[in-house]
Amino acid sequence: MLYLDGQNGRQIDIFIDRMRMCHIVELADRLNHAGPCLTPADLLISKLQVYEVNQKDLVDTVALLLDHPIADHDDDAINASYIARLTSQDWGLHRTLRMNTEKVRSAVKDLEVPAETVNQRLDELWRAIEAHPKSLKWRLRARVGDRMAWYELPEEVRQPYQPD
Repeated sequence: MLYLDGQNGRQIDIFIDRMRMCHIVELADRLNHAGPCLTPADLLISKLQVYEVNQKDLVDTVALLLDHPIADHDDDAINASYIARLTSQDWGLHRTLRMNTEKVRSAVKDLEVPAETVNQRLDELWRAIEAHPKSLKWRLRARVGDRMAWYELPEEVRQPYQPD
């Protein structure tokens, strides 16, 4: 669901059980923690899984990486084990996250933030992702590669307050 607050210029995405954007990520079992929002790992996936990622998504990703260490749990950290498990089952999600990771690495050079921290955390995350065994479905889809679309393009709602 999408909630638009035109008076204050805000757009809020509301996910119930699953995040359906460029990829589908099941969330039903992930919403049992304390707090009103997704875990840092799920927030990171929500940004990196966008095929046509924009500057705001890249900046949000940098902020998440600066604020949360990479770990194997969800307690105020980016859960690398969880992301590795998801990407080992879905080649398309893996491909989009890899593609956008490189865009984050490029974008962080132009921001006045500790780029070393961002790059180190991305390296740590990708070590976990690459080390996780890939499913048969993943390996078969990898053979097809980029010759066939691996993502959906959701309809984006653009408001007057959103720059092109």
